[in-house]
Amino acid sequence: MRILHTSDWHLGRSFHRVGLLDAQAVFVDHLVETAVRERVDVVAVSGDIFDRALAPVDAVALGSSALKRLLGAGVRVVMTSGNHDSAQRLGFAAELIDAAGVHLRTDPAAVGCPVLIGDAHGDVAFHGIPYLEPDLVATSWSLMRRSHQTALDEAMRRVRSDLATRGGGTRSVVLAHAFVAGARHSDSERDISVGGVQSVAVETFDGVDYAALGHLHGRHTLASGLRYSGSPLAYSFSEADHLKGSWLVELGPAGLGAVEFVEAPVPRRLATIRGDLEQLLTDTRFTAHETSWVHASLTDPHRPRRAMELLQRRFQHTLVLSFEPAGRPGSDAGETRRRLAGRSDAQLVADFFVDVAGRPIRQDEAEVMQRASDACRRQQDAAS
Repeated sequence: MRILHTSDWHLGRSFHRVGLLDAQAVFVDHLVETAVRERVDVVAVSGDIFDRALAPVDAVALGSSALKRLLGAGVRVVMTSGNHDSAQRLGFAAELIDAAGVHLRTDPAAVGCPVLIGDAHGDVAFHGIPYLEPDLVATSWSLMRRSHQTALDEAMRRVRSDLATRGGGTRSVVLAHAFVAGARHSDSERDISVGGVQSVAVETFDGVDYAALGHLHGRHTLASGLRYSGSPLAYSFSEADHLKGSWLVELGPAGLGAVEFVEAPVPRRLATIRGDLEQLLTDTRFTAHETSWVHASLTDPHRPRRAMELLQRRFQHTLVLSFEPAGRPGSDAGETRRRLAGRSDAQLVADFFVDVAGRPIRQDEAEVMQRASDACRRQQDAAS
């Protein structure tokens, strides 16, 4: 069986106010063409199909077109919801759509009930695990602790219980949307930490042939059968060096076989350029970036007038302009971004508290701030 693992489409997303739907449509073309060319049996999409819970109409139309075209090519689709999706909206009429060959797995109650897809060597059990918000499953699943690790442990317990009933010959694929320890963030992923902790252990997914992970926007190989595909497009300048695409996975009669990365088309390169305004406007070193999306960082000692206007004459697609005067203490915004990269909301609040109050945050204060942070995140997910 040949499987194409992809995730984090974020249909409807913009990039610094530039709409990306045309670029996302090019990716959909590439996805369908790859599925046909590589004789793919199943496309596995591990969450964050849309960028918002209430997706724009044209984004929904593009997602619908992608599914219709894959079905028309004879390709089955297994799809789970991510933290950006509305599980209820994405999973609407899932039981009816199943019959067409698109298998939407968005309900935590159905974890442990696989999609069975057969080939010449027997069945492959596709276990879709939607994004599990710990607060939402803690009660219904009777979890002892409120954490991503506890929720995923319970989900995988249900998966293993199902596989145990099928004997040793059934191959297995798990789709999950989570942050697995050992992988790296980019700036465009929404924080999903609960109680300051968001990661789960690699060992959580032991015992399955392949775990198709979603949530992180860079591709990662944590083990031969444990991989992130990453997003198909770059959604922040921190992803400028990412190689975007999907994993082509082959399951043989004994389990995991060859895995190959299929690169996605790049609509426009990203570049971060740094120097004083005169350098950026004249230096031939930057010629290659004249057609890129550009983040320009100015090092002039004083903020130049009309800097964005002048930069856009050479770099038409300049989207971000920052001011980082060389040698000025405490004003290096680039250094600030590097220092804050990868820090959770709870860690940022604790640092801010030290700056403002002049002392470390107490445990009881940290707990209040963490509850407030979690509540804001849940509210953002519900309203987005």
